Amino acid sequence: MNDVIEPWWAAARASLPGLPEDPPGAWAFGATADHADELLSLVLAGVKTGTAMSLRECELTGEAIPRAGDYSIILDGSGRPAAIIQTTRIDIVPFGDIDAEHAHAEGEDDRTLSAWRDIHERYWRTYSPAGFAWDMPVVCERFTLIHPAPETAEVHP
Repeated sequence: MNDVIEPWWAAARASLPGLPEDPPGAWAFGATADHADELLSLVLAGVKTGTAMSLRECELTGEAIPRAGDYSIILDGSGRPAAIIQTTRIDIVPFGDIDAEHAHAEGEDDRTLSAWRDIHERYWRTYSPAGFAWDMPVVCERFTLIHPAPETAEVHP
């Protein structure tokens, strides 16, 4: 994958010289290729500015919790780099205490808290090795799309 990431990162750095020399972690949203492309489309359109992950799952898998200022390369459903985001805020909150503002920032469905809860409970019950609990700690990440600019972004088929 580095043979794809490295040149893509170099091209991004050419247009945004303030990016660090070494590429950050690269990952895709969701658990399937279609879901990754759907959520990437929301990011590229400027609709999705937040995401959430299970803290217990991070602990089980060794996945690092992002910090404000961190960059990430977002992959499409085929594993190709498509965007760079920068984390602006992290809050760790019990699932039942997630607020409507965060649900709206995630950009999914009708962007309501009710829809967010349904989608994420189903997701964690289906895909997370840590399972789901109403009081489980959730890492709520807010981010900004850094590259490409929303007006020039598109998902590559």
